[in-house]
Amino acid sequence: MNENIGILELEQSNNLALHKTKKFIYLSIKRFFDIFCALIGCIFLIPIILIVKLLTMCTGDFKPIFFSQKRIGKNGKEFNLYKFRSMMPDADELLFRMLKEDKKLAKEYEQNKKLDNDPRITKLGRILRKTSIDELPQFINVLNGNMTLIGNRPYLPRERKDMKKYYDDIIKTKPGLTGYWQVNLRSSGSFEDRLKMEKYYSNHAGFKMDIKIFFKTFKVVLCGKDAK
Repeated sequence: MNENIGILELEQSNNLALHKTKKFIYLSIKRFFDIFCALIGCIFLIPIILIVKLLTMCTGDFKPIFFSQKRIGKNGKEFNLYKFRSMMPDADELLFRMLKEDKKLAKEYEQNKKLDNDPRITKLGRILRKTSIDELPQFINVLNGNMTLIGNRPYLPRERKDMKKYYDDIIKTKPGLTGYWQVNLRSSGSFEDRLKMEKYYSNHAGFKMDIKIFFKTFKVVLCGKDAK
């Protein structure tokens, strides 16, 4: 009896060691791929910055084109996320004011954590979002190690309470430039739908799933489906 228990414990120990080794290899290769792609992305980002700045100035907007915001990273650690600004300056203040004044908008935001026809988005900003160009500065976050190419959405600190039971699973992985939710629902679906899909990714992340998401991202971006 004791011998059987000993064999079972040894098998469990070996399986655990094998699982840790596979996870280490997966994360190491993923980080190498992140750095490689982020370096290329940052090189292409330089001329895009100049173009976006010129186009923004042509609309009469001389405010900074970059937008920085605190987001929740792996294990709950907060970091500064970078994007091209697609909204009016002081967008957060405008949001809180609108939600206070309009109950219908407040209900929509409470359910989806976004607005389908957000009046804060500029004309150029809509184009940047439609083409996902607004996300490109996040290559800097990937290079810094705050984010990865493929992961979950980087959530706002104020959204933590709304993530409820999904929070602990979602923060197991780094937030990503693209991910399982983005290529399947993109901007459609409720906040709850998004959380369910991202919990699934966190608990099933691996080479096979990441490769599928990587190639599906190109199809989604090129088609511009559900981008808002």
